[in-house]
Amino acid sequence: MIAAQSVAAQPMAAEDSETARRMMVDGQVTPTGVSDPLLIAAMRDVPRERFVPPALRHRAYADAPLPLAPGRAMLIPMVQARLIQALAPQPGDRALVLASGAGYAAAILARMGLLVTGVEQEEGLLFLARQGCDLALRENRPEFLPGDPSQGHAPGAPYRVILIEGAVARIPRPVRDQMAEGGRLACLRVKEGRLCEALLLRRAGGGVGETALFETQADPLPGFAPPRGFAF
Repeated sequence: MIAAQSVAAQPMAAEDSETARRMMVDGQVTPTGVSDPLLIAAMRDVPRERFVPPALRHRAYADAPLPLAPGRAMLIPMVQARLIQALAPQPGDRALVLASGAGYAAAILARMGLLVTGVEQEEGLLFLARQGCDLALRENRPEFLPGDPSQGHAPGAPYRVILIEGAVARIPRPVRDQMAEGGRLACLRVKEGRLCEALLLRRAGGGVGETALFETQADPLPGFAPPRGFAF
């Protein structure tokens, strides 16, 4: 577990942060086909450095995963952006972010106008997420709850948008069952080692279909290992 630290310490200069966000969006995100204007505006507005441990703030906008805790890392900006865009989020949608980590993706969805709940089991990451949102968002902050991400959050279901913030071998039945009719779920499915396939799931007519989006690399999330004999 990471130690709880104030994300207010050693702030990045406002002008440097704004420049870094613009370069991240223009250099890493939009060249990969991300064009949703609400998403682009949110990524240009929300200071990503507020959602990483203070010692790593200088790497907040790098095109690389950021370690957050043992076995946990923040996905690279391009992957986060492409997963979020695939979800087609709309203001007012109820959203669930599982293994929400330090809260950056949840903050982006909230900045886009969604009603966001994050579920995270690491106490130190919950601390970073709550403090980061207090500092980075003026209104409509996500609610971050302690819990087992593999079980979702049934009291708030159904959800129009579900994002799993990392690579998983399976999507547990409780999480699938919390998708609304017409709802979307985005995640990374482990293929081999750190190689993953980004997936979009949609619920329609009582069934759930899936679409492969792209390949990337990410560390598998603890708690989402399949039972013996399970097929994704």
